[in-house]
Amino acid sequence: MNRKDIAELAGSAGLGAWTAFGVLSMVVIGHQGAPLFTDEDALSWSVAHRPDVALAFARGLTATGTGVIPYVLVVLAGLLTGRTTRQRLLAATLAPACLAAGQGLRYGVMELVSRPRPALSNWAGHASGWSFPSGHTTTAALTAGLVILAISVRAPHGRTPLCLAVGCWGALVGLTRVYLGVHWFTDVLGGWLFAVGWLGVCLCAAARWLPARLVAERADPAGPARERTRP
Repeated sequence: MNRKDIAELAGSAGLGAWTAFGVLSMVVIGHQGAPLFTDEDALSWSVAHRPDVALAFARGLTATGTGVIPYVLVVLAGLLTGRTTRQRLLAATLAPACLAAGQGLRYGVMELVSRPRPALSNWAGHASGWSFPSGHTTTAALTAGLVILAISVRAPHGRTPLCLAVGCWGALVGLTRVYLGVHWFTDVLGGWLFAVGWLGVCLCAAARWLPARLVAERADPAGPARERTRP
């Protein structure tokens, strides 16, 4: 797949996700932040099914979706992606930049929508700020997407199990926010859609405008010589 095809595919996926996110945002705003279709049922089930072991697991997992851990993961993924020092440094710079910009944009949307969280009596974990879209969900989904992209580039063979594991981690971090009672399910859904949309934008921009000389493999200096001496 060439760069044009990648840009078109990423742009289409990003546009679709942004459109769905925009519709969901308008519905949330239109209902003045009130719970939507599946929100109350998901929260009620979560509150009623909280054994100590499950709570401890959810709290531990949700903690990996914020703070320094996502940045460490995307930097390491960037360093492992390239085959040359230039490529590794570029990927290790662009990946956290994409993550940080996405977090900043999400924060702006959160302030604009200003959706209240579920009642404090349902909380079994720490949370702050408004509810939509979920910050932990967005950060974990962005991180998972960037790591999966790195795996796809660096390990084209046998990558499926590892990509599935990373994808499951990103999804489960979001679900823990509902299980811990600090977010509605539609907050998590909004975080997933936001992350897919932002990843699509970043990948499309990189494929279209990043100079080819920065991502191209180093030429084999012996290649031309071999061509000239070939009978």
